Amino acid sequence: MLFFVNDYGEGAHEAILAHLAETNREHLMGYGSDPYTTRAKEKILAAAGCPGGDVFFISGGTQTNETVISAYLRSYEGAVACSTGHIACHEAGAIEHSGHKVLTIPGHAGKMDPAGLEAYLAAYYADGNHEHMVFPGLVYISYPTEYGTLYTKEELTEISRIAHAYHLPLYVDGARLGYGLMSPASDITLPELAALCDVFYIGGTKVGALCGEAVVFPHGAPAHFLTHVKQHGALLAKGRLLGVQFDALFTDDLYFKISAHAIRMAMKLKQVFLDKGYPLFIDSPTNQQFVILTKAEAEEIAKHAQFEVWEPHGPDAMVVRFAVSWATEDADIDALAAILPKK
Repeated sequence: MLFFVNDYGEGAHEAILAHLAETNREHLMGYGSDPYTTRAKEKILAAAGCPGGDVFFISGGTQTNETVISAYLRSYEGAVACSTGHIACHEAGAIEHSGHKVLTIPGHAGKMDPAGLEAYLAAYYADGNHEHMVFPGLVYISYPTEYGTLYTKEELTEISRIAHAYHLPLYVDGARLGYGLMSPASDITLPELAALCDVFYIGGTKVGALCGEAVVFPHGAPAHFLTHVKQHGALLAKGRLLGVQFDALFTDDLYFKISAHAIRMAMKLKQVFLDKGYPLFIDSPTNQQFVILTKAEAEEIAKHAQFEVWEPHGPDAMVVRFAVSWATEDADIDALAAILPKK
């Protein structure tokens, strides 16, 4: 059975497993105080062009989002996000569970519109009763978005300008950051992204690691952030587990190389669907491809390949997601092409 359900269905890249094995018997300090974690942080800050910043490692994306957002917000503040943003849809109300509302605004193809953000903030402060409402305290976006789309550098610059004009930190969810940066459609570099936001994270779980995300504060972290991480149950005693993995990922550009490989596989996958006559729901330039299938087509393809049903598309069709990853091989795409009926 072919597997295109998600981008975290495999274990970890072999270089990570080797690094874990070769350091396994070393006696190291806990909670990220080991030399491998320190080295990984230095490599990440160098790659992001912010040597004076801070890096923290957290085990997963939802833990990261909840911990970071709650560290920034006062009790009466919420996070502004696109209506399709991950914190608004697929985190089981984790942000709300921490006592903060997700303030959603409409988006297009998964992206927050800068003009829409500015209009929302202007309308909020123009309301004579805004002191009785949840204050916008942070702006959250994803790169790539939940639909695989990318913000341009111009769009990111404008969102950053608007957020900072209202004294709001800009937080970029980078669960699939490598896949975004290495897409031919991307016109922004990692240092340029870091310069525009107050905090972002580099996703490892979906880009070659067993688990883990690297939270980067280009201009410095909020006070006592490590204590905040622990209070939220997100601090590993065996911090080496994450530090060793990111040390491997940021050695010899491995993170970027495996991300670029995934993008090559995604573009090959997209072309297979186009050649077979299947319409795209969104023309995604990253590792998630969204295709429109009839129910009959989906049932037939599901006999040979696993994928994720995303949403209905009319009475007899649906949008489905085919995701590739750092581990997808040409043979996987070729096998799908062989079983995919031509429309």
